Amino acid sequence: MAVELKSEPLYLKIKNHILDRIDSGEWMASMRVPSENELVKEFSVSRMTTNRALRELTDEGYLIRVAGVGTFVAELKAKSNPLEIHNIADEIRARHHEYSAEVLKCEAVKANEKIASYMNIEVGTALIHSLIIHKEQGIPIQLEDRLVNEDVVPGYGEQDFTKNTPYEYLIKKAPLQKVEHVVRAILATGSVKSLLDMSDNEACLLIERRTWTKGRVASTAKLYHPGSRYELLGLFKPE
Repeated sequence: MAVELKSEPLYLKIKNHILDRIDSGEWMASMRVPSENELVKEFSVSRMTTNRALRELTDEGYLIRVAGVGTFVAELKAKSNPLEIHNIADEIRARHHEYSAEVLKCEAVKANEKIASYMNIEVGTALIHSLIIHKEQGIPIQLEDRLVNEDVVPGYGEQDFTKNTPYEYLIKKAPLQKVEHVVRAILATGSVKSLLDMSDNEACLLIERRTWTKGRVASTAKLYHPGSRYELLGLFKPE
């Protein structure tokens, strides 16, 4: 039985049809999706139209096409640009996936000598330490370990970060003046590995970030990502 199509472009209708089944969990990772010929019959469209839909979904990371075998649902793998700062919740929702957060810690601490030097503040300065697991479709993709200077960002420790992300509050209260990134591959500690549900031999990607506003360090963060579920994507255009 043919599926009725409305005014939406035909290839886009097929893309959304496939995405809806992936998002609902009906089509799981590694599951074979209908072939071009099967989609041609189901939607009463040309093979060129189904080819475009499958090709774009493959380019966007939702599908994997294996020559002579078929097309399959890709494993969930988040992407982010290492040279830009975005709201992780927005990145996840842009992939038509559900975002959620688990707040493990949000408490007042005092800067020790090492932290004071790194944040260019006095030893004993009041900070807020937050530890949050960010999840995509219920799966951990980032552990955010953050220190915030409460004098620069007042009210940070009073926020409910299951409803709004630290990014959203920080960008509102402490607009970015300068950002420093350090990206490295590490061996995750037992606690990080456990919180991110990582396998024993899995690589861990760590992004260390320091942000300034009005000439002062507002926040430092260590962002841990499971290597099998996260990758960095950058685009560079030479002058």
